[in-house]
Amino acid sequence: MRISTLTMYDQSVSSMNRQQSDFMHVSQQIATGRRVVNPSDDPQAASRAVQVAQSQAVTQQYSDARVSARNALSQEESVLNSVSDAITSAKTLMLQAASDTLSDADRASVASELRGIYETVIGQANATDGNGRYLFGGYQDSSEPFVRAADGSVEYVGDSKVREQRIDASRLMPVADNGADIFQSVPGGAGYAAQADGGNQGSVTFKGPAVADVNDPAYGQDFEITFAVDGENVTYSVNGGDPEVYEEGATVRFGGLSMTLTGAPADGDGIEVAKAANLNTDLFKTFEKALAVLENPATTDNQKATRQNTINEALREFDNSLDNVLTTRASVGARLNELDVVDSVAGNRQTNYEQTLSDLVDLDYYAAISEYTLRQVGLQAAQQAFVDIKGMSLFDRL
Repeated sequence: MRISTLTMYDQSVSSMNRQQSDFMHVSQQIATGRRVVNPSDDPQAASRAVQVAQSQAVTQQYSDARVSARNALSQEESVLNSVSDAITSAKTLMLQAASDTLSDADRASVASELRGIYETVIGQANATDGNGRYLFGGYQDSSEPFVRAADGSVEYVGDSKVREQRIDASRLMPVADNGADIFQSVPGGAGYAAQADGGNQGSVTFKGPAVADVNDPAYGQDFEITFAVDGENVTYSVNGGDPEVYEEGATVRFGGLSMTLTGAPADGDGIEVAKAANLNTDLFKTFEKALAVLENPATTDNQKATRQNTINEALREFDNSLDNVLTTRASVGARLNELDVVDSVAGNRQTNYEQTLSDLVDLDYYAAISEYTLRQVGLQAAQQAFVDIKGMSLFDRL
């Protein structure tokens, strides 16, 4: 069979092109460090690599979301730390003001310091995250959540919702707490509190209440202690029950609670004893009534009793508010710890994705270099073969 010169040339050129293409492909793999440079190199691996890359991108998005959540929670934790310090300072001042050795001028001085703390707490309640968003307004974070009313009291105008952020595919985390839950609430485990009726005319004061017997059938109810004065006979009744003789300084027991009552009540005076959640739970109202009683001189026995009872009420309410702030702060700390755990899990997941992606598309350099050498030899052989075939023409012999 005769083979034409054109056919030999075409086959030689085709062989060189094929060898050069294979050589260039291996060169490109080595240059990029990837076994799958084009989808056609390994369609199945390329398809799986796209899926893994998408999973990596989603994981990175959640990672960015956790950074944002951590910043918000860290800032809230810092503010709550300042608030708890402020409440502790307020309690110290109220204990100081309760001393009988202080004059009205001394208490006015204490009130001045307490008002400074009050203003600090209001400022912390209206703290922002540095981007103009208010921390404790719920979803209404574009305006101050706490505003002063016409009478000077502080009102909450935010909403009752909590901003949340998805930090992982299966976790939607609260990244803030609304102001009502922090500054106008008490923890679920808050016990009993007491307050004197606003219209009391006598000088009766109280200490407590303290829990005496949680197994008492009436424990958990609200109570109203009412005094009756008929000449020299002074009695009290609890929730309209049978009257009992009032003895100043004696400890009275009811519904699993105990209280110590002193002073001389007037007819019709009363003391309300209830779960803390059913009485004043507003931290700002506690500041307001404490300031009012400290800034006004007390000259009569009734005014002194009112001052003493208000101080006792304020101390109990400050305790409950502090417990509530600390409970919220503990929740924030738990969420920050959870972010660390989720970060660790996501880091392991990202490492697995990287390993899977590497197994799919990354290059084995040892095998690639061997292939590179082989392709180089093949190309050189094809080129040399072409030179030899080119020299076999009969025209060179003429």
